[in-house]
Amino acid sequence: MRRRIVVAPDSFKGSLSSGEVAQAMARGVGSVLPQADLVLLPLSDGGDGLVASLIEASGGERLQVDVTGPLGHPVQATMGLMGGAQTAVIEMAQASGLTLIPESERNPLVTTTFGTGELIRKALDLGCKHLIIGIGGSGTNDGGMGMAQALGFRFYDAEGASLGSGGGELARLDRIDATGMDPRLHQVKIEVACDVNNPLTGPEGASQIYGPQKGATPETAAFLDHALRNYDRVLQRDLNQSVADVPGAGAAGGLGAALMALLKGNLIPGIELVLDVLGFDEKVQGAHLVLTGEGRFDAQSAYGKVPMGVARRARKQRVPVVVIAGSVLPGAKALHAEGVSAYFSILNEPLTLQQAMILGAPLVEEQTAQVIRLFEAGR
Repeated sequence: MRRRIVVAPDSFKGSLSSGEVAQAMARGVGSVLPQADLVLLPLSDGGDGLVASLIEASGGERLQVDVTGPLGHPVQATMGLMGGAQTAVIEMAQASGLTLIPESERNPLVTTTFGTGELIRKALDLGCKHLIIGIGGSGTNDGGMGMAQALGFRFYDAEGASLGSGGGELARLDRIDATGMDPRLHQVKIEVACDVNNPLTGPEGASQIYGPQKGATPETAAFLDHALRNYDRVLQRDLNQSVADVPGAGAAGGLGAALMALLKGNLIPGIELVLDVLGFDEKVQGAHLVLTGEGRFDAQSAYGKVPMGVARRARKQRVPVVVIAGSVLPGAKALHAEGVSAYFSILNEPLTLQQAMILGAPLVEEQTAQVIRLFEAGR
């Protein structure tokens, strides 16, 4: 019987893209079952790799766009047009991400999402009617103000002066004027791939939880939380929008809140959005096995990560799922209850992290081959 195997991994961060992992797995399968019917679906949970995943699967194209980076300097960002050119795929990290900021210059008081707004404007210029926006990997804490400024919204202080850039400015916010909003925003559907559930403010909010990794001291994080509380107050008063407590409002330094309140975007768990767009449920029908994976597989994988999204969907159709990961940490055992049949690490001898990352592709290929041999022996 010809085996139908779905290959649907995430990236191994810092080592392999999801597409490269999928190709390595495919080679491993092919070395044992050369006649297997393979379905390759490189995935993303909404962060790094979202553009590549959706563009590759849809036969779309990548575009390079010059935008304003998080520190106000020009950067070149990649966005995608899915096949048919009606849907744009945007990763906010391409324009406003933490990796664009040298560690010594990380300061969420001043970093801006303006470039993300420029990517959205570019999609509107191209005539797109559907925007998929991934908001992982941000280097900002400006509540999405910069994005909104790029799209025509105006933010003023009590003296009537326009606010500048950065989360620190929101402490002075007194009025939001939406009359200059790009009218084309009324004609698009916006779906936001979000993999966190944090509210906008408070001890679990954007500033307190994620501010430190973006360069905030405890004092700065407290000030930024105060600034976002003021932002929420003005959103409620001027635009009758109350989203601060909606799960995901605090994602990407409050960009989640702006996408909901200002652009009427719909926040969706990133992996669920990607699986729906790629038609995963249809593609897994009749499959004998699903292979998935990520760089580190542990208890945190249950919270919106690719392997868990894949396992939960495949379990509904009683298709076994095997996870092949860079490393497997304590807590992974509990994930059998979520639909993971088995999991394996690619490490077959003592290696440093650097060595494992360099050898990622052949290690994935070899471990996949062994998994398929075991699967066939069991059948």
